[in-house]
Amino acid sequence: MIQWIRKLFATSMVALLLASCAIVQSAPPAADSTPVGAVVPRATLDPEKYPLPALQAQATLVQAILQQPIPIQLIVGLDTERAQAQEIAALDPRFQGDLWDAATGAPLRNEIFGVYPMRESDITEATAQCRQSTCYRVELYNYAKNLTTVGMVDTNSKTLLTVMKMPDTQPDVPTYLVDLAVQIASESPEVAAALGYKPDGEDAVMTNTKTALNLTRCQRSRHLCLAPTFVTGKRALWAIVDLTDGVLVGVRWTEVGDPGIPAVTERSLQDDVVMQLYCDKNTPLARNDWNMDFMLTSSDGLRIANVQYKDRAVLDSAKLVDWHVSYSATQAFGYSDAVGCPVFSQAAVVAFQGPTIEDLIENGETVGFVLEQQFWGEQWPQACSYFYVQRYEFYNDGRFRVVAGNIGRGCGDNGTYRPVLRLALAGENSFALWTGSAWENWRVEGWQLEPDSEPTKEGYQFRFTDSSGAGYYIEPGRGQFGDNDHGDNAYVYVTLDHPDRDEGDSDMITIGPCCNVNYEQGPERFLDDEPIENAELVLWYVPQIENSGVPGQQYCWAESILDRGVYTAKGYPCYAGPMFVPVSNP
Repeated sequence: MIQWIRKLFATSMVALLLASCAIVQSAPPAADSTPVGAVVPRATLDPEKYPLPALQAQATLVQAILQQPIPIQLIVGLDTERAQAQEIAALDPRFQGDLWDAATGAPLRNEIFGVYPMRESDITEATAQCRQSTCYRVELYNYAKNLTTVGMVDTNSKTLLTVMKMPDTQPDVPTYLVDLAVQIASESPEVAAALGYKPDGEDAVMTNTKTALNLTRCQRSRHLCLAPTFVTGKRALWAIVDLTDGVLVGVRWTEVGDPGIPAVTERSLQDDVVMQLYCDKNTPLARNDWNMDFMLTSSDGLRIANVQYKDRAVLDSAKLVDWHVSYSATQAFGYSDAVGCPVFSQAAVVAFQGPTIEDLIENGETVGFVLEQQFWGEQWPQACSYFYVQRYEFYNDGRFRVVAGNIGRGCGDNGTYRPVLRLALAGENSFALWTGSAWENWRVEGWQLEPDSEPTKEGYQFRFTDSSGAGYYIEPGRGQFGDNDHGDNAYVYVTLDHPDRDEGDSDMITIGPCCNVNYEQGPERFLDDEPIENAELVLWYVPQIENSGVPGQQYCWAESILDRGVYTAKGYPCYAGPMFVPVSNP
């Protein structure tokens, strides 16, 4: 059996090594580098645009190994004694303890990274016989668990003496994986964009693998990562490559001459880029007929401001103040989560990358665009870790939608999520409710549970208009928006916007308790029965979303599943938020 696996691996490895030599070269012009770096969406390179035969060969090999009785990728080309040590370890049940998923028995991705002669410093009381015998240290890496298993083998007695497990560690990386990391970095368009040219694989600093191909830590993904480093002038570009998924995580510039700069890691790269590009300044956005600024806040999510459609002001600002998460309607326990910037922040669930802007497609047609920001807990999708999404949808016809989303997993399958959305309306407006036959203005500040009244036949339940009659209808979510929403069931509040005092315009601390099941979600503290007709108004919108972990009915949920021998997250998202429809075409 081991012989068959060894033969399979040798054949595949030849293809892999040949592929690793096929690096396209190009002459580097002067670099026009980016000032900070970039965080890259976690996606493999398009094989048609950026062919990587080595990556494809590696994927084929891994899939074949997972089909074998002992799912271990072995090292080929070892001398006789080291090959024997590898085989002794691989066949021992103690060494095999983490080769399969404990619940399902499915194989996990495992690879022996090294077989080394035991050093004097390796010898312990349990391996004392190695002072008079020939012994080897066999290092196995488990990609799924980010786990290193070390076996001490005596080849004279043909026995595995000891087994040691080291969670959240990686052994020294074999040369072919170093070469693969360089190829992924060299072929990635983000690296070329940062450098100003497409690098040759030889451009990656290779004098010493441990310092040049830096064994960076991917603290958040807990994956095996390397950082090929490209030096240009007095600066170095770190390209962090996730070898578990075969993707580029991001790029980050450092000054070559500064010995005080720490090594770039997944977390430091993401935090630095997000802070400098999105937290420390406003970013203007002009697209189609929409204009606005956006900025990541310390604890109120992604804030948009000065929103205009054509020449008409629509919103002064909009943001996501809090997530209230309760797990019992009777015992009142849960969490209040803030979302925002990764450092110098009160947020518990933070942005690992900046916002994305994509076309909004309906029935194959582009009807607008989406501005989206994601926030993760570092342990997601494990229990009691969260993944939140904030979306602003802008349509070419003047409609817009403000959306809060959750992708689990949380601390239980009986949770209710209540995102607190705050929208400061532009200009002076009056707010009205559809009574069933007519629109009736609210004369003073107030609140209502959305299902307590019926909408118009078009689905409009509320409205705000200025003195000219222009404004927006508000259409709560009832499952009609095509994103699998189950309905908003929202609390709606309208308060007077006071220019002379801050009632939520700046970053807010946690507003309201986590677990109230009534209208007391935080915005009610700003209700003072003040008149609100033809006034500057703030709309607060608090949907209520119930999660489920029942198989076949998962909602606001996430699970870890095995994919090619590695645990990956499968999310079951839930979204909520109203659509705003122009009363008259602005």
